Amino acid sequence: MFLGEYTHSIDEKGRLTVPARFRQLLQTEGAYLLRGLDGNLVVMLPNAFKAMLDNLSSQNSTDPDVRDLRRVISGGAQHVSPDNSGRILVPGFLREEFQLGNEVKLVGIGDQFEIWSQEAWTQKRTQINEAIKQDPGKFLGVNLTSAPNE
Repeated sequence: MFLGEYTHSIDEKGRLTVPARFRQLLQTEGAYLLRGLDGNLVVMLPNAFKAMLDNLSSQNSTDPDVRDLRRVISGGAQHVSPDNSGRILVPGFLREEFQLGNEVKLVGIGDQFEIWSQEAWTQKRTQINEAIKQDPGKFLGVNLTSAPNE
């Protein structure tokens, strides 16, 4: 499981050092790096990525939103595996699109982890904190006690 928040660097060749705890989960089959929907990148294990694509493929392809989401998710997706130094390659077009500088934030969110520019993560984290201050019960409707299919 991907948990925690880390600051790591991307070198001039686009290689991102992955935290050791995350790296262990990527060793066997690698993972998929894809565009997130919140101004970030997402790294998903192959089984989760395949399940998401299968679900998306079962949607009505005549719906323009479905087609656009397929483009966003599949169009930039890259299979990545850590090298001997525990780094994954973040392609230049994705680094540019998401304005990833030398230092980035990696945020574990359970079955995947996110890659954020420092600035975008600071803004997102502030947004979340402010929303909770404005409405302390904001997340009361989210079920945290059982699996989604129960």
